[in-house]
Amino acid sequence: MEAAARLTGDRGRIRFFGLGGDAMAAAGLDPVAHSDEVAVVGIAEVVRELPRIRGVFRKLLRAAETRRPSLAVLVDFPDFNLRLARRLRRRGIPVLYYVSPQVWAWRRRRVRTIARLVNRMLVLFPFEVDVYRGHELHVDHVGHPLVDDVPELESAWERQDDVPEQPVLALLPGSRNSEVRRILPPMLRAAATLVGTGNHDGQVRLILAPTADPELVGRLIASGPLDGKELDVVSAERFAAVAGSHLALCASGTATLEVGLLGTPMVVVYRVSPLTYAIGRLLVDLPFVSLVNLVLGRPVVPELLQAEASHERLVAAASSLLERRSRIDAMRGALAELRPALGESGASERAAGCLLEELGLLEERAEVRGRKGITRP
Repeated sequence: MEAAARLTGDRGRIRFFGLGGDAMAAAGLDPVAHSDEVAVVGIAEVVRELPRIRGVFRKLLRAAETRRPSLAVLVDFPDFNLRLARRLRRRGIPVLYYVSPQVWAWRRRRVRTIARLVNRMLVLFPFEVDVYRGHELHVDHVGHPLVDDVPELESAWERQDDVPEQPVLALLPGSRNSEVRRILPPMLRAAATLVGTGNHDGQVRLILAPTADPELVGRLIASGPLDGKELDVVSAERFAAVAGSHLALCASGTATLEVGLLGTPMVVVYRVSPLTYAIGRLLVDLPFVSLVNLVLGRPVVPELLQAEASHERLVAAASSLLERRSRIDAMRGALAELRPALGESGASERAAGCLLEELGLLEERAEVRGRKGITRP
């Protein structure tokens, strides 16, 4: 909730503490733990890191018991945060939840549980409001912050009359190290095939997420087919690098929305452990995996999952797009629908406004209880 920190910083009244990353700390969060400590994807992966995750959970609870916050603001991360919400509610701490758990995808019965644990829910997508209809839960559609975060930049295709002989590729292997380990190696092999090896300076751009481990990425590059001359690792000006690329190979997740908002054609890939994938197939009932296809409601971008996310299949999917300008134009036309579909600008400010409003309501209720001689549970 960086916007909330900015909006309330001048008032000096509201202090934040808890779990967050470097950006949250820079915005004023007093960190109890770093979000990297719990940034794990997949069931098998979580099991391996469970002792550390439990340790973070206990630290947060102890901090809440000691500092007694007026409101807990839980952001995304449902398997962790819904358990935390239950413990916080037992301690009389109200909960505002930002970024709804994807109950519309799986475990819809959790809606009743969420309604019991959460005082107020802030959702990113308009269709999520209907998911909670009929339950005693205050729900606000605030929109998606990426509408403001991702600028409208000139695309490489706007400067290109036909398909390029030497395409510029952007590789986005994910923001978590467990994702990078599984996804980057086949991406690198596919990129080497698509651009060829030799004197193609800067033809491949590896977009390094702020949370990815640069040393891990460096080791994977060193063991791959591309050398430093053929591969640029981009950590700054990431959006410009993606917009200036002809095609992106992108791990499924929020990054697909970023690439889509920039209008860069893409192939979406994802790999998790076999156990995680098998359980997911049983529990998730969705026609698509990528957020781009889910938001637009149709298969706009190709998705390669698990065994299909091999370098051979990546090459085939990418080549199919790059062979015909008409296919590129059709995808870019569909991606142009993404920005209006995500809502109006100002999502973070609306979320911060809801937070301040909720704090005001809690203060009013506390005053009423005080006048009536009612103690806080």
